[in-house]
Amino acid sequence: MSSSFTGSSPLAAYGWDDALEHEFASHRAAGLIPARVAAVDRGLCDVVTENGPARASTVSTVSAGSGGDPVAAPCTGDWAALRAGGPDGRPAVAALLPRRTAIVRSSASRDSHGQVLAANVDTVAVAVSLAAPLDLGRIERLLALAWESGARPVVVLTKADQVPGTAGERAVVAAAAPGVDVVACSAATGEGVEIVRAVVSGTVVLVGPSGAGKSTLGNALLGAEALATGEVRAGDGKGRHTTVRRQLLPLPGGGVLIDTPGLRGVGLFEASQGLERTFADVEELAARCRFGDCEHRSEPGCAVLGAVEDGTLPRRRLDSYRKLLRENAWAASRTDRRLRAEREDRTKAISRWQRQLYRERGRDR
Repeated sequence: MSSSFTGSSPLAAYGWDDALEHEFASHRAAGLIPARVAAVDRGLCDVVTENGPARASTVSTVSAGSGGDPVAAPCTGDWAALRAGGPDGRPAVAALLPRRTAIVRSSASRDSHGQVLAANVDTVAVAVSLAAPLDLGRIERLLALAWESGARPVVVLTKADQVPGTAGERAVVAAAAPGVDVVACSAATGEGVEIVRAVVSGTVVLVGPSGAGKSTLGNALLGAEALATGEVRAGDGKGRHTTVRRQLLPLPGGGVLIDTPGLRGVGLFEASQGLERTFADVEELAARCRFGDCEHRSEPGCAVLGAVEDGTLPRRRLDSYRKLLRENAWAASRTDRRLRAEREDRTKAISRWQRQLYRERGRDR
């Protein structure tokens, strides 16, 4: 198909392309119209269509067809097929196009389902405030989430105007983010904003805790005060949730921006590949261990422990790797019956061993 249609479509500014037009062919033949979900609100969503913005309802068939899994429900960034004149007179979301990428975290309720933060994302910009102490563990967690999504992560160190220099901080973060661009900027002064523009592309989502400067950075990239911003506490650098829902806005130089509420906690959800990419340095060392099933604790010939001992690999990074691996395994066990059974068997075996130990101690007295 030629690009004449997509180039002239108002949806082109939101990422519509020939591949999407091809995927949508059967929906268009059925009289449905394409739209991109800009924001979601309790059974309703703001969408952008070829004829402009609209308010649409989400029909039951979208969630019912997936067994009620919230991951399959519409979210910001989705491409949807709308049916005009739904049950309440509004356009209705009849179907979602397959997602190219999706940022999925463990649900807030900690059940076996995940929660999609944004869909069809090309770049995940992890915002980290230089005005607060660096939390490398949280950065690694967000990078695992980003890599697992299929998008390309970038770390943006914000509020560079509040520190005397950024070279040291960039080096520290870069060591915890192999293969990831790490850039610094100040949205307040404009310093480094053009560098950020150069390293992000396509649909860009901003993630990070409250107070990291996501909305302020978003406004700098948008060239307008489109996103609400707020002050942060001087004591700990934390801010209020000025962004209360995810929203999608076109960037002036091309591409789309998705701003997200501050993330208090991010639980991993089946992020094995994301962890491999985030800890590529540890994985490379592990491949040199003498034993293939090395757990990097006390085994002879462990290349990972050797790197810790000679200072090549920080002990903190190995501890973070282990912690996130345990968390991911636990999350996987909630959705995989076999893994859950194995986990329960190990717990029972440990309990039996402890009870036997206590009985033997009691006999020795």
